[in-house]
Amino acid sequence: MDHAPCQSLCWNHGTITETRHQLIAEEPLSIKIQGKPYSVVMRTPGDEIAHAAGFCLAEGIVETMDDFSSIGFCNEIDRNMVTVTLNPSAEKRVLGLIDRKSFVSQTSCGVCGKQIIDDLFQIVRPMEESAKLNIEEASHFLNTISNHQPLRNITRAAHAAAILHRSMKLLSVAEDVGRHNALDKVIGKLFLEKRLPEAACIILSSRISFELVQKAARARIPVILALSKPTALAVDLAKQLRMTLVCRSKDTGLMIFCGKERLDISP
Repeated sequence: MDHAPCQSLCWNHGTITETRHQLIAEEPLSIKIQGKPYSVVMRTPGDEIAHAAGFCLAEGIVETMDDFSSIGFCNEIDRNMVTVTLNPSAEKRVLGLIDRKSFVSQTSCGVCGKQIIDDLFQIVRPMEESAKLNIEEASHFLNTISNHQPLRNITRAAHAAAILHRSMKLLSVAEDVGRHNALDKVIGKLFLEKRLPEAACIILSSRISFELVQKAARARIPVILALSKPTALAVDLAKQLRMTLVCRSKDTGLMIFCGKERLDISP
């Protein structure tokens, strides 16, 4: 269940009343690869198979759906554990990555931004040129993303990620307590359906961190629009990968940090 009821006391200048809320759920999802524990992520229940598929793509464990021999629940009762089995050629290619106990998306303290970006270039490559997107339509979708967030409307605590076609048609959307999880889920849905090549733009209800740029790059989606500003490292990485980063400005416009050539900004 993605949300649950909860009672609380509300204090208002000496007056105490009892109130009832719907709180977003958060549970661990264990991802096993080749029979061994690989990662545990805290997420909102739902879309577990898509979440694991998107996670594996983002981490460089798989390149295409054909790299999976199987992906599914360990059993039908426990939805908090997904097991991934790779085909022999894929396993051989990423054997060192699977055996590693830490990876780029969970870098430890003391790792500088340049080192992070240098490490990321092992699993991502710069984007190719793509058709321009209608900036007016993209801006409208960004400003109305809450219309696609039923869980947020209930709990007021969910992030969303949406993927659009170059025509601005909505291809997929997902919500989660974690912005990284929401993006893994929405990418994973299209990845499982072998429809990622249709994706042209990501819409985020959050800020843009370097991890989210990494996930978009792995999915080969060149444009990210978000409600909040990117981090400096996210912009540095996006520039090197020739991606487009945009966020909402204080007024009704947009701030374009890099990659303006993919946007039709003509008057």
